[in-house]
Parts: sequence; structure tokens; C-alpha cells
Amino acid sequence: MITSVGRFLRKLRIDRGEILRDMANRLGVSSAFLSAVENGKKKVPDTWISKLGKYYSLSAAQIEELKTAIIESSDTVELNIRNASPANRQLAVSFARQFDELDEETAQKLFDILHRNEEEQ
Repeated sequence: MITSVGRFLRKLRIDRGEILRDMANRLGVSSAFLSAVENGKKKVPDTWISKLGKYYSLSAAQIEELKTAIIESSDTVELNIRNASPANRQLAVSFARQFDELDEETAQKLFDILHRNEEEQ
């Protein structure tokens, strides 16, 4: 089943007149690997955002669209807390434990708080 990131990548290829193999070659992977990413069987490598931005001259809006598609296509999110303060470590663990129990209203409040902090930075 094609994922959000798969739709983004396919549209990008079609708009540029490329086939799967062309994009795979640009990204330095096999066609099979790229196909697996598009279908949610493999994780998008961290380097792809910058590579796709560079190779396809993506606008800031397109890069944000790609990032959103990657998030929407993910089943898991990794959070590196190695260098986090003890308070931030506790927060991350507490959030992970409570995540499945969050109701929509609370989730929206948390999202709004985090989004507001992003805008202030």
C-alpha cells in the first residue's frame, strides 16, 4: 500500500519525467529499496530530505510537505534522549507511556503548545 511519502515521491518523479530507477540512482539505492520505502516496508533514510531537496531543487514548502509525508508514513518515531536533561528524559518517557491514552482534546492542547514554541524560535 502506497504511503504519503510514496505519493510525494511518485508525484515528484512524474513531474520530472523520471522513472523509479532514475530516482533510486540519484539517491544511491536500488529500485527495490525505493519501492519498499514508498510502500511503507522500509524507513526513509535520514539523508533523503537533504538529497531530495538538492537534487530536485525543492522549495521550503515542498520540503515541509516531504517531512509531513514522512511523519504520516511512519509507524514509529525515535527520540534520542542521550544528551537530554533528567527532566526532559522524564518528560519523554512519561509522554511515551501515556501516548496511547491521550484524548483528542489533550493531544490538540499539547500540539498547540509545541507549535507555539516552534514559532517563537
